[in-house]
Amino acid sequence: MCGIVGVVSHAPVNQLIYDALLLLQHRGQDAAGIVTQQERKFFMHKAKGMVRDVFRTRNMRALPGHSGLGQVRYPTAGNAYSEEEAQPFYVNAPFGLVLVHNGNLTNAQVLKAELFSSDHRHINTDSDSEVLLNVFAHELDRATRIGGPLQPAQVFEAVAAVHRRVRGSYAVIAMIAGHGVLAFRDPHGIRPLSLGRSADGSVMVASETVTLEGTGHHLERHVAPGEAVFIDLQGQLHAKQCAQAPRLTPCIFEYVYLARPDSVLDGISVYQARLNLGETLAQRVVSTVPPNEIDVIIPIPESSRPSATQLAHLLGVPYREGFVKNRYVGRTFIMPGQGVRKKSVRQKLNVIASEFKGRNVLLVDDSIVRGTTSREIVQMARDAGARKVYLASAAPPVRYPNVYGIDMPTPTELVAHGRTVEEVRQIIGCDALIYQEVEGMKRAILAAAPKDAPRFDGFDASCFDGVYVTGDISADDIARLNAGRDAQDESADSDTSRLALPNAQDA
Repeated sequence: MCGIVGVVSHAPVNQLIYDALLLLQHRGQDAAGIVTQQERKFFMHKAKGMVRDVFRTRNMRALPGHSGLGQVRYPTAGNAYSEEEAQPFYVNAPFGLVLVHNGNLTNAQVLKAELFSSDHRHINTDSDSEVLLNVFAHELDRATRIGGPLQPAQVFEAVAAVHRRVRGSYAVIAMIAGHGVLAFRDPHGIRPLSLGRSADGSVMVASETVTLEGTGHHLERHVAPGEAVFIDLQGQLHAKQCAQAPRLTPCIFEYVYLARPDSVLDGISVYQARLNLGETLAQRVVSTVPPNEIDVIIPIPESSRPSATQLAHLLGVPYREGFVKNRYVGRTFIMPGQGVRKKSVRQKLNVIASEFKGRNVLLVDDSIVRGTTSREIVQMARDAGARKVYLASAAPPVRYPNVYGIDMPTPTELVAHGRTVEEVRQIIGCDALIYQEVEGMKRAILAAAPKDAPRFDGFDASCFDGVYVTGDISADDIARLNAGRDAQDESADSDTSRLALPNAQDA
């Protein structure tokens, strides 16, 4: 999961891209980068850290130009601690290309071998984004060998070739020196990408609609799965479907946790989707814990608030805020290492003891991944005097690795992998544990789609059901993807070989 943005404007774009990255900060806190273009020359600054720390006044002054790209990085592949892998990435031929990428390539190693042996291109990092850039550069070079001015049709031909070679999830924004900005999405639309235009004529493409709205751009539409959109330096837009059989199957975890609630992804309001999850969760709670045994419902900040609000309304139980969040601590979900995550929970959240003392409390979380945070929070509630602590998850049990850009690929890191709900409850230490059902989750989110929304062919819910929409993932693939992870995040790779995937023969 990363946040990406690209802009073509009649005015300088450095401040605009900076503001856009602030609105995408929730999608990545490891590194940030901006590249701008002026008179066919690229100007780039990138480094590890939050947006506000990476860019100082002197850095912004060194980013002139009326078009550019930006990214906030949350590492899922390659070396998470290498500043060299901060994006954007650059290659000098053809034309001069820079690229930002949100997603994860599942065949990156195969592509890297092809680039070396037949395409004669050098990859200098372990990042799959650099692989993707070089695949696109090679295909664009092939598409433009006849010479003459670059045409949008040639750009689209290169993107079509990328779709034929690349597997996995990729929302991409690239800039071609002297020509314009290109955006495209994988044929399954796993990662989001939206396009908007401002009153002064600037065109922006970004991961989430909140970025468009927060920078004065009106949402025109969402980039379709497999589609490529090319914006020339005059702001004229060209678009073409470049995939042979595109299907809209976005990552369902975007709606559950990753995206901001004020965003709209492929026509679905994230906030409404989370309200709907609260409705379906209410049915599960009633079947496990009678509402009259719950004194108060408290969300675990922040993504769970809409679901908890709706749940409390339907059950007729008071809703209260029982945790205060320190906004200057990063997401524990993103932080590397169990020890760091565990320590950071109490730095990140503090209890309002009066809301817990002597009460039966139902805590609501958006999801339970590793269980470390949940266990600490349940204990915090008990330490604050709660009589009983129930825990409800707006998402189903996370049982399988995600290979499309979310940092939970090792099965042994997942508290629900290979365990029953009762076993998970005992590990977390709550008095009752209620999970959402997979099909109920899908129905709830799809019910948030308005009539004019694109037609959904389903969702990638692989971390919940083990079914991978790209159809190319096996247990061996997951073991290989895990092999490059840092040692502190690898708890026991040998267990990966025992991973059982539902419908594995179909995958």
